[in-house]
Amino acid sequence: MSSIKSKFNLTGKVAIVTGSSKGIGLSIAKGLAENGAKVVISSRKQAAVDAVAKELKEAGMEAIGIECHIGDATQREQLIAKTMEAYGRIDILVNNAAINPFYGPLESADEDVFDKIMNVNVKAPWILSNLAQPHMKANGSGSIINIASVEGIHPGFRLGLYSMTKSAVIMLTKNQAKEWGRYGIRSNVVCPGLIKTKFSESLWSDEKLVEQYTSIVPLKRVAEPDEMAGIVMLLASDAGSYMTGGVYTADGGYLISG
Repeated sequence: MSSIKSKFNLTGKVAIVTGSSKGIGLSIAKGLAENGAKVVISSRKQAAVDAVAKELKEAGMEAIGIECHIGDATQREQLIAKTMEAYGRIDILVNNAAINPFYGPLESADEDVFDKIMNVNVKAPWILSNLAQPHMKANGSGSIINIASVEGIHPGFRLGLYSMTKSAVIMLTKNQAKEWGRYGIRSNVVCPGLIKTKFSESLWSDEKLVEQYTSIVPLKRVAEPDEMAGIVMLLASDAGSYMTGGVYTADGGYLISG
């Protein structure tokens, strides 16, 4: 009888995590590496990804850093090509990198901002997944984990464009799951709530906003980045082998607090 614990073991698997030099992406990358995966650390600056890869290697884990601005078509292709060159396979893709260049009412945003956020938050995960898909298909298995947000499910104020992109990521995930399940490829989406990262610092550093937030969420606090990694470990591994097309929240109960 095989142990259930062993199903979390990712030894021999290769994982790409975008936006993994800090925040949620870094925690996810560390978790995957701790569970045995060979991890590709990716973000816009080579020095940043090299620093993380070095830290993981010094701790006895396997990782490399590949610079990639996911909004750049050439760099997206190079990310996949260099991963294949280094490791010869792709088993896990975590589409984590995202931007939010605009905070304000919908009517105040201009088209350039709309195009920029859609390019990075929606187009890039779609294309990166498409580029990774043939390699997963060749393996007869694969796990795509898209990182969205509770804002893609329940709209907040002044985050309209960001919410639109995250709703699109949720539907992208469902369509990937429906179309690619026949190849053994699973796709799931994680929707974090408010997390203490550099990305969301403008929100959690606002004492009034945090007081309002913590007064309504059942767990009464803002989350730490490491609290997002566990669910990704499940979705990436054989422990989640029958999970696909799922939308999973890690929000302290935010969506049930209304």
